[in-house]
Amino acid sequence: MNKHRSLLYLAILATTSGAFAQSKTTSSVAKLPEANIARTSVEAHIRFLASDELRGRRTGEPGNMVAARYIAEQFRLLGLKPAPNQTDFYQNVPLQVVKPASSGSLTLGGTPLEFRKQFLVIAGPPVDLNTETAYIGYGLTDGADGYNGRDVKGKIVVAQVGSSDGGTGSGMLTASQQKRRLAAEKGAVALIELYTSGTMPWAYVTQMLNSEQLSLAAGGTQTSSLPTIWVDNAKNQLGSLKEAGQKVSLQTSGRPLTPVNSVNVAGIIEGTDPKLKNEYVMLSAHFDHVGVAKPGSPGYSESDSIFNGTRDNAMGVAGLLAAAKAFSEQPPKRSIIIVALTGEEVGLLGSRYYAEHPLVPLNQTIFNLNIDNAGYNDTSIVSVIGLDRTGAKADIEAGAKAFGLSVVGDPAPEQGLFDRSDNVNFAIKGVPAPTFSAGFRTFNEELMKYYHRVADNPDSIDFNYLLKFCQAYTHAARLIADRPTRPKWAAGDKYEPAAKVLYGL
Repeated sequence: MNKHRSLLYLAILATTSGAFAQSKTTSSVAKLPEANIARTSVEAHIRFLASDELRGRRTGEPGNMVAARYIAEQFRLLGLKPAPNQTDFYQNVPLQVVKPASSGSLTLGGTPLEFRKQFLVIAGPPVDLNTETAYIGYGLTDGADGYNGRDVKGKIVVAQVGSSDGGTGSGMLTASQQKRRLAAEKGAVALIELYTSGTMPWAYVTQMLNSEQLSLAAGGTQTSSLPTIWVDNAKNQLGSLKEAGQKVSLQTSGRPLTPVNSVNVAGIIEGTDPKLKNEYVMLSAHFDHVGVAKPGSPGYSESDSIFNGTRDNAMGVAGLLAAAKAFSEQPPKRSIIIVALTGEEVGLLGSRYYAEHPLVPLNQTIFNLNIDNAGYNDTSIVSVIGLDRTGAKADIEAGAKAFGLSVVGDPAPEQGLFDRSDNVNFAIKGVPAPTFSAGFRTFNEELMKYYHRVADNPDSIDFNYLLKFCQAYTHAARLIADRPTRPKWAAGDKYEPAAKVLYGL
């Protein structure tokens, strides 16, 4: 009998000890600034940034710069400091408006292709060429799937669109820029890419790319102005181009360029640990959106044509500003750099520029916790793209749990989301970089009725969920910044080799 009483006592003690420990944890979180973030504060950020007056915050337009000014002044109010060698919170991002080519002709082995129907001018100045081709696979490396020792000086190089990993539209364009740069370095005079991907119909590609676009200006990155053509090869009808020495005639008017200025907005909170403060956790979210629908375009109506971008991504900026406030009141051990990024919606431009021109060294940037959103359809969770890949799963789950939220990792894998947001430009350099998103499990109607729609206005938001989302994000960032060891990529991840180079592992 006494033995049974002893066992019962131990069981009760174990149960109450667990409850005490949980209560103690909850109590410790309650003392942190993120526990005291006011709903009215994050709501005010949303209602300003996603207001009609900012006209959808399109990169290169006045509303985008008003949003940048608002973020910078919030940083100033909270006592953040500009990055080293910066006199203010702005990082200028040189952009250019790229207009469609007005004319073009392409003849392959004596067979002419139809401009805008069978081929598109993607980049480059006016050109008039008659020369031979060299096939280079995907054209991203010097290896067997690339140049493989070929001499391409004075030739038009022919490559497959995208990379061996496949990928989305933005990933294909990023790969194209890398190919263009490498081809120019090797002395090629033009680049032709064969479009065979099934992810998007050619008709959609022509609609998307045969329009006015924004890109990083020459000097903003190492992107070359090498003439670049995409050709429809859906049925492999141009397989002969994979043979060496094919004759090609190419003439285009080129794509006219007009300079445009935009900015990233960056502020720093110094860490408290004498050694760890030399390492940085980067918090990022894009503040741009897609602007105003033109008459006759999708989304336009006489009653409302403004894409307010509340979920995508004023909600993310609210998370940054909530974190800025909490960390300004109680800094973590590592330093924090908070970067609001421009140009995400037009090709991840602000993050690409920052990755090439970091305000603090990337080898001292141990993690990037990015926020991006399409919308949400589950307010009991947050969704984290790259949760199991980037080494901070336990911290992110603990950060969410502290504010009553669970974590779902990598929902909708068919969407290829990891490589579609700003985080990928830091991942390419080797920085572990997941994206922290509002809760969704699938791309369903609830999500899509707001994604890039005029309905995505502030009055459609669940502000109680927004508050918990911002608190969870901030606390997760604090746990990452306070951890004794750096997060690391999962072994074998495709970005792990870049990390080994970046950090000298």
